[in-house]
Formats: sequence, structure tokens, C-alpha cells
Amino acid sequence: MNKLKILNDPIYGFITIPNSLIFDLIQHKYFQRLRRITQMGMSYLVYPGAHHTRFHHAIGCMHLMQQAVNVLRFKDVSISENEETALYCAILLHDIGHGPFSHAMEHSIVNDVSHEEISLIFMERLNEEFNGSLTLAIDIFKGNYERKFLCQLISGQIDMDRADYLKRDSFYTGVAEGNINSERLITMLNVVDDNLVVEEKGIYSVEKFIIARRLMYWQVYLHKTSLVAEQLLIRVLKRAKELNDEGGDIKASLPILYFLNNKITLSNFNNDTIEVFSKLDDYDIISAMKQWQEHPDFVLSSLCNMIINRNLLKIKVKKKQIKTSTIEKYKKEIINTYNISEKEAGYFVFTGSMSNQAYQLNTKGINILHKSGKIEDIVKASDQLNLKALSKTVTKYYICYPK
Repeated sequence: MNKLKILNDPIYGFITIPNSLIFDLIQHKYFQRLRRITQMGMSYLVYPGAHHTRFHHAIGCMHLMQQAVNVLRFKDVSISENEETALYCAILLHDIGHGPFSHAMEHSIVNDVSHEEISLIFMERLNEEFNGSLTLAIDIFKGNYERKFLCQLISGQIDMDRADYLKRDSFYTGVAEGNINSERLITMLNVVDDNLVVEEKGIYSVEKFIIARRLMYWQVYLHKTSLVAEQLLIRVLKRAKELNDEGGDIKASLPILYFLNNKITLSNFNNDTIEVFSKLDDYDIISAMKQWQEHPDFVLSSLCNMIINRNLLKIKVKKKQIKTSTIEKYKKEIINTYNISEKEAGYFVFTGSMSNQAYQLNTKGINILHKSGKIEDIVKASDQLNLKALSKTVTKYYICYPK
């Protein structure tokens, strides 16, 4: 069977699958599940085009990694064939642990298990199946490999993950502010003392990259409507678990029921759990919410109706923390209107915060290589006055309540 296939991507054009191991990983059922996991969670309720999947993103990242390897080799950076394949495997599988609608599960029916940790469990499971051929990829993914620049290509401030998702998400949402020139950025990469650097000529592309990241966070990823939709979804799953624990009649697919019936933490995330998790995707959640719209529990049915029919809660975003008196006022109103308990009212009236830091100064920073050989952090090298400001964390507070 010919395993050197070509895929057609709307952003980069033709993408080549480099070898048979990558082909077999893409063909695997764990990876094919990513076709059923949206890249941007509930953002399609704001940007109707944002229906692209984690599958698209992972393939795009692998393509950019191929370009990065070619550029670095052209600049006499030695990357062995084993390291090259390991990079492709690691970037291809970096998001394989994402649950339905991205982050909703991490905060509701699974206890403090992040998608990165689940990705690692998947990779280790695949490594057993593929006779240890992912061992180096796992080392690089964990950041344990001796050649640090390889780890930085997977997870750094200018890694292939960000280079793809900014460009891809801006394309599918139609938000032009996020469109970065990832090809130019990659062409300007180099390695000095085992660290990834960007040549001086690429400084403006890096500035644009950091600013694009800030704008995409405020305009897309932290858009208040996406935020309230994701918070509602988290509460739908929490309420379903609560009712299930109390012996309520909760109908759902077997994978959802498994997570509702069991208390899942990292310590008991075993082979059985990963097998069930691999069958769980966006369709399970949508299907469950359509069923739960008719559930006798007022809270569960109302929350599901809000998401399915896009009749969401109102959300106000403030620069200061929300006063307790404001929260109490909205809670009293809903308790009196619907005759529900204070605990139930907490599902409809709640507060939270969101923060945005476009550039992290001092941690895995973006280093600029000057022609003189001097290496400097982008904040110092740039004449953009606001780059330093972009390294400060900006926090905003929100309150959600019924319209």
C-alpha cells in the first residue's frame, strides 16, 4: 500500500506525509478521533466558520515542522533522521489528548487531568503498539531531550503549534488580525548554543506574531460569547454528574456515562479509561444535550436549551472584580422568578476572570540573532515600544446572569 500520501490543506496547499510511521499514526483510531473534536470549542457560536478540527491543526503543525527541519538543515544544523521522525510524531500527537469541545471536560467530569497529561498517556499507549518507535518523540514532547532546540520547536513561544493555530484560526474565523506569516518566521529560524533563535531580518515578523497573538486572544479565544458558552457547557456536565451521583435518570452515550459514573483522576486514568476516552467526542456531547433538553431537572434542561438554541446568558466584562452585592442581587432575582434554590441559582449566576499575556518575558523567550552574533530578547531588540507592555498579564473579570 502506498503510504506516501498527499493531503490538500486550504492554508498551505499540498501536504506530504513523510514516511510510513506517520501514515500509520494518522490512520490510527486514536488520531482519527481528532476529526470529531473541534479546534475552537464553542467559538462557532460567534464565528460561524470556526468548525475546523484538531485533525486539521495537527496535520498543519506537522507540515510546518517539515519546513522547519528543511530550513535548519540548510543552515547546517544537524538533525538526524531519527530526530526528524521524532519531531513529526511529537507535533502530530501534541493535542491527541483533547476532550470534546477542547477544555470543557478538564473542568467538569474529569478531576484535574489536563489534556497534555492525557496526550502523554495516549503517546505511551501508542508507543507500546508501535514497538517503542515513539520513545524519542515522547522525550522531546516532555522536554527531557538533551538537544533543547528540538523541544522548543514543539513547545516554546514561537513553536509550530502556535505558528499553525494562529494562521488557521484566523482563516476559519475570518479575523484577519491573527494572520501571521508563518513561512517567513520559519525561514528566519536558526540555532545557536542549542537554543532556537530568529535571525535579525525576521524581527518584524516576530513583532507581528506577538501582536497577532494578543489580538486573537481578546477577539477570538476570550470572546465573551464563546466564554459564556464554554462556561455553560462546563456547568451542563457538572450538573449531569451531580444528578447522576444522586441517582437521577441520566441518559447518554456509554463513554459519557463512564465518566459520569466514575471519579476519574490522573492516578486512575488507566488503559480502560483511555480506551473509553478515545471513543468520546463532540458528537457525544451534542447528542446528550439534545436529550437533556427534555430532562425534568430545571437546571440541566435550561442549560442545554441555552446552548443548543444559542440563547445564552448575558455576560458583562469589567476591569475590576465583581462586587458580592451585585452577584447576590442577580441570584435573588432568579430564585424569586423560577422558585429554585440558591445552589441551583449558582448555575445561572456566576463570575470568573480571564487573563491574556501575549509574551512571557524570561521564560523560553524569543531570542533575536543580530548580524554581529549578539543574541537579545525580542523585547530589547525591538523598537516597538509596546512589546514590553505585551509581556504584562492583563486580567479582566466577568459576571454571567440570565437576560
